[in-house]
Amino acid sequence: MRKFNITVNGTNYEVDVEEIVDGVAQPSVAPVAQAAPKAAPKKAAAPAVGAGEPVKAPMPGLVKELKVANGATVKKGDAVVVLEAMKMDNDIAATCDGVVTYSVSAGSNVNSGDVLCTIA
Repeated sequence: MRKFNITVNGTNYEVDVEEIVDGVAQPSVAPVAQAAPKAAPKKAAAPAVGAGEPVKAPMPGLVKELKVANGATVKKGDAVVVLEAMKMDNDIAATCDGVVTYSVSAGSNVNSGDVLCTIA
């Protein structure tokens, strides 16, 4: 078994990995001296999108389309962004009535929880 530290979406995990060769588990080897793990790079701060209620990405994906123009007035439930995830288009709806201010553009990759726009 070998131990590894991995980072997934900013969360660190320690995992044990067993090597298998030709269907047979290999004997453990003495651990190799390693340099101290590097700190994960800090994520850049999200751009300021103005006051209002944020509309966040529910899953990681690609912003395929902005459904309304920046500064347009929308009603709660109107689609504001089309997010492509797992080869499916997902309409992301406005969470309240108001004016849309986008913080992403078409073609942007986003992570779960990233602010797509705000509605004020």
